[in-house]
Amino acid sequence: MSNRLIIPLLSIALLVILAMNTLFIVKETERAVLLQFGRVVEADIQPGLHLKWPIVNEVRIFDARVLTVDARPERFLTVEKKGMIVDSFVKWRIADVGKYYTVTNGEESRAERLLAQRVNEGLRNAVAERSMQEVVSGERDQLMNELTSGLNGFTQESLGIEVVDVRVKRIDLPEQVSESVFSRMKAERDREAREHRSKGDEQAEIITADADRQRTILEAEAYRDSELLRGEGDAEAARIYAESFNKNPEFYAFVRSLNAYKETFKGREDVLLIDPESEFFRYLNDPRAGRQ
Repeated sequence: MSNRLIIPLLSIALLVILAMNTLFIVKETERAVLLQFGRVVEADIQPGLHLKWPIVNEVRIFDARVLTVDARPERFLTVEKKGMIVDSFVKWRIADVGKYYTVTNGEESRAERLLAQRVNEGLRNAVAERSMQEVVSGERDQLMNELTSGLNGFTQESLGIEVVDVRVKRIDLPEQVSESVFSRMKAERDREAREHRSKGDEQAEIITADADRQRTILEAEAYRDSELLRGEGDAEAARIYAESFNKNPEFYAFVRSLNAYKETFKGREDVLLIDPESEFFRYLNDPRAGRQ
C-alpha cells in the first residue's frame, strides 16, 4: 500500500473516531443527561442527534418508559392489630432526569430500592388506619389511589421519579392466623351443612308422611271400589243363578247333589256314617227321584 493511500485512510479513521466521541443519539424511549467532568451541565436532553466534547463531556442515558418494581411481600398490621401479608408492585418512570441522576447516580437498582422502601412505608401507614375488611375489599381502590397520590409528592421532589400506579397483587393472612380463620370457616360451613341437612330431613319426613297418607287413601278407595264391584258381581251371579234355577230347578238340584258327592268322597280315607235311605242319597238310590 502506498503512502498516498495510508494518509486518507488514517484521516477517515480519525474522523470516524471523532464522530463517535462527538455525536450521540437519544431515542424516543430514553432520557439523558450531559456531564462535564462529572457535573451535570444539561439535565434533560431531548430525543435526537446531539453533540458533545470528547473527553470533556459524558452522556448518561436512562430508560424513560414505565418500569415496574415488584416489592417484596411484607407483614402489616390493621387497625384491629391483625397481621396480613401484602404483596404489591409499583409502576414508575423518570420525571426529572437531573434529580434522578443526582440522587441515584443513575443506578436503576438504587432507585427501585428507595422507591420500594417508600411504598412499604406508605402501605404500612395506610393499612394501620383501616380494618381488615376495608383493606381486603371495601376501601382497597381508595387506599391505592391515596397511596399513589401521596407517594408522587415525595418521589418527584426527592427522587425525580413519577409514581404511575401502586397495586396490591395479593393479600394473605399469616400462617397461624390462617389456620384459625380456616377452622372458623370450616365450623361455620359445618353448621350451615347441619342446618340444611336437618331441613332436608324435615322435608323428607313431611314428604314421606304425605306419601303414606295418600297411599292409605288410595288403598282404602281401591278396597272400597273392589268390594263394591265384588258385591255387584255376587249380586249379578245370584240373580243369574236364581234365573237359571227357576228355569230347571230339578237339574240344578241334581248338579248340587253331584258336587256334594264329589266333595264328600274326594279322599279314599274319608268315612261317612249316614242312613242309606236319607235324602243325601236320593239320586243314588233312584235316578228318577227328581222327576216325581
